[in-house]
Amino acid sequence: MLSWAALFLVIAIVAAIFGFGGIVAAAASIAKVLFFVFLILFLISLITGRRGSA
Repeated sequence: MLSWAALFLVIAIVAAIFGFGGIVAAAASIAKVLFFVFLILFLISLITGRRGSA
């Protein structure tokens, strides 16, 4: 999931260099959504992973 967010971030940066406005907006929004999804899944895994069978 993080690799997808990084990929779309790179696409957004490359598109910004070439000046393609529509592609920049689409890639940046996809990267932002994937980043927040990854962050939520990471926090959930941290919370559930802390529970040990004691």
